[in-house]
Amino acid sequence: MNQPKIYIIHENEEWIPPLRKELDLLGLPYEDWNLGHGGIIDLTSPPPVGVFYNRMSASSHTRGHRYAPEYTAAVLEWLELYDRRLVNSANSLSLELSKMKQYHYLKKFNIRVPQTIAVSGASTKEIQENLYQAAEKYFSEDQFITKHNRAGKGLGVKLFDHYEELTDYFESEEYDDPVDGVFLLQQYIYNPEQYIVRAEFVGGKFVYAVRVSTGGGFELCPADVCDDVSNQSQQLFDFSHCAGDGSKKVDKFSIIKDYQSEDIAKYIEFLRGVNVEVSGIESITDENGIAYTYDVNVNTNYNGEAEKKHFNTENPEGGMYHIAAFLGQELKKL
Repeated sequence: MNQPKIYIIHENEEWIPPLRKELDLLGLPYEDWNLGHGGIIDLTSPPPVGVFYNRMSASSHTRGHRYAPEYTAAVLEWLELYDRRLVNSANSLSLELSKMKQYHYLKKFNIRVPQTIAVSGASTKEIQENLYQAAEKYFSEDQFITKHNRAGKGLGVKLFDHYEELTDYFESEEYDDPVDGVFLLQQYIYNPEQYIVRAEFVGGKFVYAVRVSTGGGFELCPADVCDDVSNQSQQLFDFSHCAGDGSKKVDKFSIIKDYQSEDIAKYIEFLRGVNVEVSGIESITDENGIAYTYDVNVNTNYNGEAEKKHFNTENPEGGMYHIAAFLGQELKKL
């Protein structure tokens, strides 16, 4: 009989090397299950014994892997049917793929979310008409943002000062229909210092929080490969144009020392309730100090430069180390 091992279920090869590095350092056996282009799995036979770590991403379609989440959903249900140890369940995948579902469950656990309106239609024309009508009804005098329900990578995220600006957006090259046909209109939360906080959890436990500058836009992927693509891993954002900020410059990603928030306990309870064990949860605080949670990243990544700086070492025991160690602990239980 084959020895149990760790199976990494994913669709993006570029996000996996940091995890492989930590698994190798810990001497843990593992195997890649890259489902980006589908595969051939006999669902009528029992799956191998092991620990299966689900890293499927909501943005897979932007890498040409349109049906990877649907195929992964069938694989995860197969694993659950045979009681295999699955880290980030089939339910967690449905959360990854739907911000609407995230907001429903966050509210269930008394976690504040921005006002959000879901809009859909049977065609691009119908989606746009419904978006305009919804924006006029709910945000006639207020700023708002659009975003895709099934997103990641800041897909469809755009700030509007007035709903009439949607007309130009619809005719621009920026516009793209959501892959699931659902757009979200959302209350714009203004943070004077232009940052959000991403709280990281592994094994259902809080690891650390990262302050992420939004001065460069809504693309907030922390993975080093994302930074390499956008040439931002070493970039400092200049906030000298912000009132009261003087000539302050900040890193895009920086780990917050001794971060505390009343929402951390709520997040832990929420993650336990939805059966998510590894996650990065994003929130933003408005000018009155009120925090709003707006995104649950089931497939989470970490910024290596921020970890090196915070832990003051070239080989920090960062997020991927915690994941590898957690997977190793679960493997020992089999």
